[in-house]
Amino acid sequence: MKIVVIGGSGLIGSKVIANLTSHGHEAVAASPQSGVNTLTGEGLKEALVGADVVLDVSNSPSFADEDVMNFFTTSTENQLAVEQETGVRHHVALSIVGADRLPESGYLRAKVAQEKLIRESGVPFTIVRSTQFFEFGKSIADWATQDGVVRLSDGAVQPIASDDVARMVAKATVSAPLNGFFEIGGPEKFGMAEFARKALARDNDPRKVVSDPTARYFGTLIHEELVPGPDGHLAETRYDDWS
Repeated sequence: MKIVVIGGSGLIGSKVIANLTSHGHEAVAASPQSGVNTLTGEGLKEALVGADVVLDVSNSPSFADEDVMNFFTTSTENQLAVEQETGVRHHVALSIVGADRLPESGYLRAKVAQEKLIRESGVPFTIVRSTQFFEFGKSIADWATQDGVVRLSDGAVQPIASDDVARMVAKATVSAPLNGFFEIGGPEKFGMAEFARKALARDNDPRKVVSDPTARYFGTLIHEELVPGPDGHLAETRYDDWS
C-alpha cells in the first residue's frame, strides 16, 4: 500500500512510518517540512495522488481554543476534500479516549469536531482513540504546576507507550476501514495524580503532587474514568517496564 502520513515527522508519525516500511508498505511523511501544508492545502493534492490510505497523526501548534479548533477542522476538511478527488480508500485519524465526554476542554471539543467531519465525509474511515502516552506524563505535570506544586485529580487514566500506539495505529491503517472507532490504551489504570508522580520520579523531579478533585485537566474537570471501553484493545507495555 501507499500510505501518506500527515504529521509524519512527529513522535507517533515517525514511529508509524518505520513500522509500515518494515512491513513492505510505501509510507510517506507529509508535513510543512516536506512541503505539505494541510491548513492552506499547499502540496496536499500532489502528496495524495496514488495513495491508498491517509493517516492523520498531526497536532495543532497552538492549544488556544480558537486556534486548535481552526487547525483540526480546516486541516481535516482539506484532507477529506482532496481524498475524495484523488480516490483515497481509507482515512485514519488518531484521536483521544474520552474526547466526547469532556466538552469543557477546547482541545477535546476540537478533536470531536474533527471526528464528526470524518464520520460525515463519505470517505471510509477508522478513528483510533488512544489514552495518554507515557511520554506525556511530565508535560501533564508541568501544565498542572502552580507555585511549584502539581495539582491533579485522581480521575483514572490508562496511559500507553508511544511505541505501542504506533504499532496499533499501523495495524489499523493497513486493515479494512471500520467506519467507526478503535480504542487503545495501556495495561494499567492509574489516577491522574499517580501518573504524574510516576513521571516525575523517573526524572528525580522533587515537585510535590497533590490529589485535588477540583483540579482541571487542560481546561476540564475529569468527571469519569478516561479509559478504553470494554471493546478496547490494550497494549502490553507496563509503565515501570518502559524505557
